[in-house]
Amino acid sequence: MAWIRRYIVFHGKRHPAEMGAVEVTQFLSSLAQQDHVAASTQNQALSALLFLYRQVLQVEMPWLDNVVRAKRSERLPVVLTREEVRAVIRELQGPPRLMAILLYGAGLRLLECARLRVKDVDFATNQIIVRAGKGDRDRVTLSPGAELCPPSRLGRRCLDGRRAALRVVAGRNGPR
Repeated sequence: MAWIRRYIVFHGKRHPAEMGAVEVTQFLSSLAQQDHVAASTQNQALSALLFLYRQVLQVEMPWLDNVVRAKRSERLPVVLTREEVRAVIRELQGPPRLMAILLYGAGLRLLECARLRVKDVDFATNQIIVRAGKGDRDRVTLSPGAELCPPSRLGRRCLDGRRAALRVVAGRNGPR
């Protein structure tokens, strides 16, 4: 309704039955040129007007070829190389480092990592159980394994250290 109202006001409160493809083209072009709306916004306005003419007024609109289309912004994804990721992780310490390793190495989402519990990490099989992840589904993913523990700290000390770090990440301090 809002797009139809804006369309009518744009053309001096004329009834849509008195207008046609030329007026629709003018309105949609002004959205792109004067209002600088996003392409998805312009498409939404176009869909509303097509619905008005086809379904409500039962007037078939010719395809609108002369509409100045809003440009979709092209955003390239920022992807770090493996070396850049390693450099970032090397600069981190403590729980933020562990979380970064889990996010990158195990493919966890941020909220999944924040909700991770010690009992969800199986160090023996190098698996992490992600509970109530995306779509409220549980899943199992591989642990980054050796990345969680530097080679100088192998054995029981490392296992205890990883568990303690996971408790700190989860916001629980002290032995469990």
